[in-house]
Amino acid sequence: MVAPDYDIIMGVMQRRRSVRRYGRETISDALLDKLLRAAELAPSAGNLQARDFILVRDPNTKHELAEAAYGQFFIAMAPVVLVGCANIARSRIAYGQGAELYAVQDATIAACYVQLAAEALSIATCWIGAFDEKRVSLALKIPLDIRPVLMLPVGYPDESPEPTVRMEPSRFTHHELWSSLDV
Repeated sequence: MVAPDYDIIMGVMQRRRSVRRYGRETISDALLDKLLRAAELAPSAGNLQARDFILVRDPNTKHELAEAAYGQFFIAMAPVVLVGCANIARSRIAYGQGAELYAVQDATIAACYVQLAAEALSIATCWIGAFDEKRVSLALKIPLDIRPVLMLPVGYPDESPEPTVRMEPSRFTHHELWSSLDV
């Protein structure tokens, strides 16, 4: 028997899409708070929670972020852009040389929680990982020991993308040791 919660979370994950067209309606502070509460629940290395988010609503700043993302100008059309940052300084408290990797992991898992919460609230997102980190850091005045690792444009969807084809688990699962799988 499958637990009902499994069906619910799988339904949310199956509905989630990368949306690149957003309606003009703003995202309320109350809804943004719900998304950030989801990030708060994400696991983190040593519970240091070495991740921070910058909420960007200013049209000029969103445009700068879109330019830094190699011309992905749909980013600037979203009502809000969340920039997920790896807080290496916070991670360094416990992890020394591993701090950067663990902080990046903390930021990315928290962003995944945000995406799932957004989908559950009928809010669209699109994971942006391709951007010039230095330009983003300059635009947002991010300190040197903090690394921007992702952007999430957030808004109500103005499109309904079709599901993308996904690999079967047998194509990416290795047992005990690395095995040759088709690329």
